[in-house]
Amino acid sequence: MPARRPALLWDLFCQVIDNHGDLGVCWRLARQLAAHGQRVRLWVDDARALPWMAPGALEGAFDRIRVLPWTRPIAPRLLAALPPAQVWVEAFGCEIAPEFIAHHAQSTGHRGHLSAQAKGWPVWLNLEYLSAESYVARMHGLPSPVLHGPAAGATKWFFYPGFSAATGGLLREADLPARQAAFNRAAWLAAHGVRPPGAGESVASLFCYEPEALPALLAQWQNAAAPWHVLVTPGRATLAVQQALRQLGRPGIQGQNTAPGTSIRRGALSISYLPHLPQTAYDALLWACDLNFVRGEDSLVRALWAGQPFVWQIYPQHDQAHHAKLVALLDTLAAPAPLRALHGAWNALPEAAPLQAPTPADVPAWRHWAQGARAALAAQPDLATQLIAFAASKTP
Repeated sequence: MPARRPALLWDLFCQVIDNHGDLGVCWRLARQLAAHGQRVRLWVDDARALPWMAPGALEGAFDRIRVLPWTRPIAPRLLAALPPAQVWVEAFGCEIAPEFIAHHAQSTGHRGHLSAQAKGWPVWLNLEYLSAESYVARMHGLPSPVLHGPAAGATKWFFYPGFSAATGGLLREADLPARQAAFNRAAWLAAHGVRPPGAGESVASLFCYEPEALPALLAQWQNAAAPWHVLVTPGRATLAVQQALRQLGRPGIQGQNTAPGTSIRRGALSISYLPHLPQTAYDALLWACDLNFVRGEDSLVRALWAGQPFVWQIYPQHDQAHHAKLVALLDTLAAPAPLRALHGAWNALPEAAPLQAPTPADVPAWRHWAQGARAALAAQPDLATQLIAFAASKTP
C-alpha cells in the first residue's frame, strides 16, 4: 500500500459571490481534505449559507475543520493566535488578505528576496474555476512568482480542476459509490415530503438561474402525453418558476404559495417546492431524479457523479465566454446530439433551435451516456487526492 501522506495544515480562502457555488465547492473540498487526515481552516467572508448547507459547521461539529471569519481586515488578535499553515489555497482566484500575508512574513522573520523554500513560505495554490477548455491542461501546475509586497520571492502554483488526466480532477468522496448503492429512492422521496412517482411519471430536479427557455419547458410538460414532476430548489429557481408561470398566464399565480412542501398541478405537470438541502441531501436528490437541471460548478460535478441525465446552465458572462466553455464540456463528454440541443436552448446559445422538452423516451439513452461519462471520470484521481500529493511534493 502507498504511504499515507503527511497531515498538513491548510488555509483555504473563499470569497462568496454565489453562495451555493463558491462556498459549496470550498466546503466539499474542506470535507475531503479532512477525510484524508488533513487539517483545514476555512476562511469565508460570508458564511450565511453554511447552517443549511452543512449544519454544525459553524459550531465546529466537523473534525479537522475550523471555519473562520474573513473580515476586512482580519482581526490582528485572531491572526496572532493562529499557528502558521503549510498550505494556502486561494479558491476561484480570490486573493489572500494582505494583512494575513504581512503577518506571516513578520511572524516568521521573512526578510529580503530569498527563495520561497528558504523563506519557509507555505505551498501557495491558486485553485481555479472548473473548465473543459484546452488551456486548462496547459496551465495546470504552472508556477507564478510573487514579485512585489511582503511575499516577494514566494511562488504561487496554478491548480486547475478538470476532466482529463492532465488536470487536477474533480471533487469526489471515496465512499460515494457505496452510498449510491445503498440509496433507497422511494424512502428518500417520502422522507422529504415528495409523493412517489405515479405510473409513467418522470421526476426532474430544477436548480437554475433564470433561463429564458423555462416557460417553454413548463408549457410543453404541462401539455405532454406523459406526466412530469418537477422538484424545485429554493431561491432563484423558485422565483424563476413563479415568473414563468405568470408569463404562461396561469390563474392565481400572483399569490402562489411556494413554501417548502407545497405542490401544484397544471395538466400533466406537477411542481413541488423544496427547502434548502444540506449537501448530502442535495446529492441524494440528484440520485432520486430521472433528469437533473443544474447550474454553476458544484452541482454540475454532483450531477456527473449521480449518473443521471442532466442539463447544465452555465454561469452567464457578459462577453459570452461561457458559450465556448459549455461547448467544450459537451465535446469532452461526447454528449448525445439531442441533449446538446437541449443545452443550447437552455443556455440561449447563438443559433440554438427552440427548446424541445425531454420526454421519458429520451431518458434511457441519456442515462446510458451519463453512466459512461461517470465511469470514465471516476477512473481518474480525485481533486483532493491530487491537491494533497501536489502540496506534499512542494513542501520543504
